Amino acid sequence: MSRIPQPTLSLQANFASDLPELSIPWQAEETPEPRLLVVNEPLAADLGLDPEWLRSQDGIGLLTGNRVPEDAAPVAQAYAGHQFGSYVPRLGDGRALLLGEITDSGGHRRDIHLKGSGRTPFARGGDGRAVVGPMLREYLVSEAMHGLGIPTTRSLAVVATGRTVLREEGPMRGAVLARVAASHLRVGSFQYARNHEDPAVLRRLMDQAVALHHPTAAQDANPSLSLLRGVMKAQAGLVAQWLLVGFVHGVMNTDNMTISGETIDYGPCAFMDAFDRNAVYSSIDTGGRYAYGNQPAVAQWNLARFAEALLPLLHEDQDQAVSLATEALGEFPREFGTAFSAGMRRKLGLPADAPDEAVGPLIDDLLALLHQDHVDYTQFFRHLGQAARKDLGPVRDVFTDRPTLDSWLERWQSFIPDPESMERANPVYIPRNHLVEEALNAATAGDLAPLHRLLEAVSDPFHERPGFERYAGPPPEDFGRYRTYCGT
Repeated sequence: MSRIPQPTLSLQANFASDLPELSIPWQAEETPEPRLLVVNEPLAADLGLDPEWLRSQDGIGLLTGNRVPEDAAPVAQAYAGHQFGSYVPRLGDGRALLLGEITDSGGHRRDIHLKGSGRTPFARGGDGRAVVGPMLREYLVSEAMHGLGIPTTRSLAVVATGRTVLREEGPMRGAVLARVAASHLRVGSFQYARNHEDPAVLRRLMDQAVALHHPTAAQDANPSLSLLRGVMKAQAGLVAQWLLVGFVHGVMNTDNMTISGETIDYGPCAFMDAFDRNAVYSSIDTGGRYAYGNQPAVAQWNLARFAEALLPLLHEDQDQAVSLATEALGEFPREFGTAFSAGMRRKLGLPADAPDEAVGPLIDDLLALLHQDHVDYTQFFRHLGQAARKDLGPVRDVFTDRPTLDSWLERWQSFIPDPESMERANPVYIPRNHLVEEALNAATAGDLAPLHRLLEAVSDPFHERPGFERYAGPPPEDFGRYRTYCGT
């Protein structure tokens, strides 16, 4: 690993130096023929990085971890986690590295993190590599989430490594993703620290999480309890936003729940086409644990694991600590319900003074209708915006139970919904699964044009534009049942 001269770029090593017990110093494996596939120019500029420099030999070296600043201290992070409900005490970055932290144009600290950079001591038998398709999926979907205004990690670039990677499907092109995040602190980080032989590690981790993501908690009489409440509120709001746009994460393990409240790890994820509370897209979620409608309950379950990790800090008396944690976790349903209801009010164009006792049943009855007729979720709300302008044809055409729909529409119209506010809340374009697969298949074969065109659509999702009609429509009837894979 060579070093970029210091004046070019500086990476801080706060995590590596402040919490050495939670990481292992490591280096990325060499890439034989690296080639930049896509670079996020607006994000690069926000980080103070010149996109043209990132296309240079030094820039690509940074994006693969092969040429790093002189002050960098790359590490593989350690964390534990519940995976599909089963606890694994030592997971960690098996194929990833935290290169360090950088300060963006707003003065905020951001992690620069690599995915697919080679085996680490946490690899657990894996080869530590990634392939082009899944890395471009993360780039695409994370940018779509950013366009939707949903808290998310973002992708800075994807670089093809020039290495052939073997998977069950056969040989594939290797790739490295450069990911940017407010931090990579996870519930699993706290689970790992809780079991560390030095109890001070947990407190130092808590102090860093507070300083980075919930600074007001430092002034609280019980900072760890305030942190728990802050993370709980952030995650309740995040999952509500997922449901409002029909997003299914697919692998909500505790190591994939951030302390910052950002969405992380776009493996077997998807956006719903036809509305289905039981929608599952992950090939490995055979029991439907992480189905669309289960995500709020899973989030609360994960937060309970976070609370368990914090117990020694919540109170010196175990019973008192459990009582404090239980009371805080009991606020999750209300926080989630408030966030989801507020979002649905915006999607339905309802006035602020619409009474809860009328709005709640209106929302519940609508979701039942959508589920019953498996109506395209994204398209429905755009059609409903037309209905707010007195054009009922498009929305009625997609339902079979029209009498029940008409009754619901009459109740909804009595609120005099605002079509302009609905257009600001309901996207025209999402990463439709058939279009994602089309773009990734083309990119894997060397044609990046479909990927860039889809990125153009989903990066500005609320404004309907001529020439993008196919990006607003549902999948063809022969698309079939959709399945996504982790790509490991």
